[in-house]
Amino acid sequence: MATPREIIAKRVARFFKAGDVVNLGIGMPTAVANYLPQDCDILLHSENGFIGLGPTPAANMAEKDVVNAGGAPVSIVAGGACFDSGLSFAIVRGGHLAATVLGALEVDEQGNLANWMVPGKMVPGMGGAMDLVAGARKVIIAMEHATKDGAPKILKQCSLPLTAVAEVDLIVTELGVMEVTPTGIVLKELMPGVSVQDIQAKTEPVLIIPDVIECMES
Repeated sequence: MATPREIIAKRVARFFKAGDVVNLGIGMPTAVANYLPQDCDILLHSENGFIGLGPTPAANMAEKDVVNAGGAPVSIVAGGACFDSGLSFAIVRGGHLAATVLGALEVDEQGNLANWMVPGKMVPGMGGAMDLVAGARKVIIAMEHATKDGAPKILKQCSLPLTAVAEVDLIVTELGVMEVTPTGIVLKELMPGVSVQDIQAKTEPVLIIPDVIECMES
């Protein structure tokens, strides 16, 4: 049985088309690289200076100097490249990313994102997320639907310090796919076995329910 992380990563991987350059943020988004077709013409970017990321390498194939922005081992596909931070962020700020996939602590119905700080905990800083949400043409949030305590992570209004205001386009969780619109969050897809009532019970704002809801492939 697929884990929530696998379900989310598989679905996110299906958003992209040939020719796209896509940034994968740290944490859960990095798993998306494992579910892209082997012959696809999609370039994956990591903010620490890689383009052409491949699937997670086997433990005996990992190289200590080839890691993503979160410090996890990565592979590089044929034709991939590494470069300095200046060029990496020129790609981001220059509008060359079709999308960025980021994790989140909270997202709200205005498309606001909080993903970098929990008050009272030591954090190194915001990192590149602020640049990514401003520079990418589409912002996709990949996260579990609720906290470990069962509290909603999709809120009417974020309570944590914000990373970005009104920048989120899509939210993918293990329960479904949602689109952030000017009028609210629209439920686009549901996982098999999950009802509208199930996902609404774990979501603080009232979801907009269209006439047709697609089935989310696991």
